[in-house]
Amino acid sequence: MQKVIAFGEALIDMLSSNVGNTPGTGTTETTGQETFTKFPGGAPANVAAAVGKLGGRSYFAGKVGADMFGDFLKASLEDNGVNTDYLLQTREAKTALAFVSLDAHGERSFEFYRNPSADTLFRSEDFQDEWFQEPGIFHFCSNTLAEPGIRETTLAGLEKARSADFVISFDLNLRENLWPENSDPFGAVWSCIKRAHVVKLSAEELAFLCGDQDEDLVLRRLQNAGVALIVITDGGAPMRYYTGSHKGLIQPVEVTMVDSTAAGDAFVGGLLYRLSETEVSPARLTALGEHPEALKEMLQFASACGAHAVTRAGAFTSLPSQSDLESLLRISRHRTQPTVPGS
Repeated sequence: MQKVIAFGEALIDMLSSNVGNTPGTGTTETTGQETFTKFPGGAPANVAAAVGKLGGRSYFAGKVGADMFGDFLKASLEDNGVNTDYLLQTREAKTALAFVSLDAHGERSFEFYRNPSADTLFRSEDFQDEWFQEPGIFHFCSNTLAEPGIRETTLAGLEKARSADFVISFDLNLRENLWPENSDPFGAVWSCIKRAHVVKLSAEELAFLCGDQDEDLVLRRLQNAGVALIVITDGGAPMRYYTGSHKGLIQPVEVTMVDSTAAGDAFVGGLLYRLSETEVSPARLTALGEHPEALKEMLQFASACGAHAVTRAGAFTSLPSQSDLESLLRISRHRTQPTVPGS
């Protein structure tokens, strides 16, 4: 099995008590005065934990503070099977915080305390050549593009990974309130899409990329840029996927949603875990797109990971193990829509 390196921010999710804040309880009652409980989080860290908890070779690359929260994140990653050799700690800034409020349906809103924060201080020279001596998967999202320094670092990491024949996975995961006022994420996002082999978008993020352009034209632009697999999620609605020669739909399993915080990250972690099992390379990923049955099975697995995650509070605490997925996978296999040729 290949290594999966998830790069970017590890931070503390301060989760509101307004929708059950006890991990794994499945409660949805609101409380009186709102309080917040700390959970390990950050989209790439969630993906690393998802891969690790499933039993994959998971590594997290990033920077946290040399503080109580940084120590907590390091221990939490390790508890979920993540190798933290690539996690650095600094005294130059504190670990980032994200306060997460949830509505009655488990939908979230974020308030970030991140400027400056330790995760933005990771620099190009922090990437070590030995990290990339064997092929693997390099995953990131757009939160490391919001400021010039960490944006340059991200691009440097992508180039190192591509040079080592890594598969590049990009989850847009757009958080516009992280970007400076009057800045436009569009150009930075597209510069990374052009370097990616797997791109995961929500329906809202696809609309952001489209603007006033036709969706089919934008999807073709993604593929022409070299993206071998496009996945578009839309909550409980059917998930769409596109390869160079096929497209299809997968209907997520119906579950009662408690907290959507880690849904997308659990999905991505599940997909990367399954791809890493195949010793995937950019060429092999393209070939996989020609075998839709195998790809659908991987996406069903990833969808079950996301479905499990929304039934629990928190991020790491909601991620599934292999045994958690058995019943969800049985249901999912009976609900998949047919694959059709074309993109």
